[in-house]
Amino acid sequence: MNLYVHKGSLLGMFPLTGKTIVFDSFPDPSDTWEIIETIGKGTYGKVFKVLNKKNDSKAAVKILDPIHDIDEEIEAEYNILQALSDHENVVKFYGMYYKKDVKNGDQLWLVLELCSGGSVTDLAKGLLKRGERMSELIIAYILHEALMGLKHLHNNKTIHRDIKGNNILLTTEGGIKLVDFGVSAQLTSTRLRCNTSVGTPFWMAPEVIACEQQLDSSYDVRCDVWSLGITAIELADGNPPLTDLHPMRALFKIPRNPPPKLHQPELWSEPFNDFIAICLIKDFEHRPTVSDLLEHPFIRQIQGKEKALQKQLMELIDLHQQMGAIEKTRHERIHTKKGQGMKSNPISNLVNTDDLATLEVLDENTVTEQLQKRYSEEQIYTYVGDILIAVNPFQKLNIYSTEAVFKSSTGKAKHSRQYIAAKRAANPPHIFAVADIAYQAMVTYNSDQCIVISGESGAGKTESTHFLVEQLTVLGKTNNRMLQEKILQVNNLLEAFGNACTVINNNSSRFGKYLEMRFTSGGTVMGAQISEYLLEKSRVIHQAP
Repeated sequence: MNLYVHKGSLLGMFPLTGKTIVFDSFPDPSDTWEIIETIGKGTYGKVFKVLNKKNDSKAAVKILDPIHDIDEEIEAEYNILQALSDHENVVKFYGMYYKKDVKNGDQLWLVLELCSGGSVTDLAKGLLKRGERMSELIIAYILHEALMGLKHLHNNKTIHRDIKGNNILLTTEGGIKLVDFGVSAQLTSTRLRCNTSVGTPFWMAPEVIACEQQLDSSYDVRCDVWSLGITAIELADGNPPLTDLHPMRALFKIPRNPPPKLHQPELWSEPFNDFIAICLIKDFEHRPTVSDLLEHPFIRQIQGKEKALQKQLMELIDLHQQMGAIEKTRHERIHTKKGQGMKSNPISNLVNTDDLATLEVLDENTVTEQLQKRYSEEQIYTYVGDILIAVNPFQKLNIYSTEAVFKSSTGKAKHSRQYIAAKRAANPPHIFAVADIAYQAMVTYNSDQCIVISGESGAGKTESTHFLVEQLTVLGKTNNRMLQEKILQVNNLLEAFGNACTVINNNSSRFGKYLEMRFTSGGTVMGAQISEYLLEKSRVIHQAP
């Protein structure tokens, strides 16, 4: 097994057609609708059950504060509901209303079909709470109806972009409806892709997440297919994958991890596992469309059984409602636009965190402010997901010796050996932790690992490499002291040839090192070699005497 350390320098949504909503143009809801009770909380406001004063029919209303920042989302939902709610698998739209209220603030009312059966997430969780699980036929029926709703949207060049169990609602008659079109995207005839990163993190497709960082990235309607695959797992397991992580950390993991699977695949049929697998193909160019999925054996098995399954679903809904409501988990969605940074808090108000991926807002300003705050407290290491940021302290810190004891930010004494086989959260961020994670992964999975150290001149790459290799030799538990010293000294030897003095750095590297350390299957270090040595000739003008 090998462990490689590489050190070197680091060299839309289309706006919906139509004018901006003119709030005053909508009628006052008080003449028609009367609030009966609160149903729940949506992304932009509360949801209520309302009674029609004229015909005694009931409906649901989303009450939104008409704030300028969310006008685009309101307009998206309004336009899509107006145009596309005539499908049996899309929630019916009864109109937009505007209520003036000087005391409490004006409100927009979106009046929608009442789906009294709750969400499919609630139903799945209720079953699991009682020690049962949703049958595959019921799951197939729910997914079939959701696919029919998505097919209607996609045929009309609309991406939902927030498919999840809480946005698939049930009527007491066993009907299944797609809801919440606030971040849906309408595509034009000239542009059939989007490049805005939007959705609820755990259900977001890798290509949607990529749009936040890669200017040339885009995606199409098949991002809804990925979200539906995650929803299929949610119906079986009760939660989508990665819900044990903070949402921002999940965004780091989804593009990097293999496609998720059911928690216990062996408990489910091969067609169900296969359906999920093809929904969760990471390259969306090879992912099937909703029309393709409607022909999948897992979905086709419900043919001829629709009425019976609808009746069975009605009975499950009725039983679920009799058992009482379960505690709901809200997952906030994100919506970012290229070139528009999100506001961050002043440094004085920042909460100090070891991992920036746990922050609700992660932009350039927030990262800079967090690093500055930690640096002022001599905390030079900070995680961002799987990445360790190191800020050069330009002074000696007593946190590296394998013998020395140092204190953490909590004041508790820490020994560097406590990073060996320790949970990451148990100690402050440190390069020793990076060494340990790579080493433990190499031994546990019997596979090569690679660590890349990069940064601008003077960032501390050379020193970081020293500390990293030193810790790896400790982890390699060799009894050969001479071998250990040779591995550590090879860096100094190469630096004598490849480093130079500059105005800001007495030991500035002029090359890239590729150090390959070799270990036995038991994890004992066997030796090391430099397999690549890249001399930067343009910066070495002559040899000193």
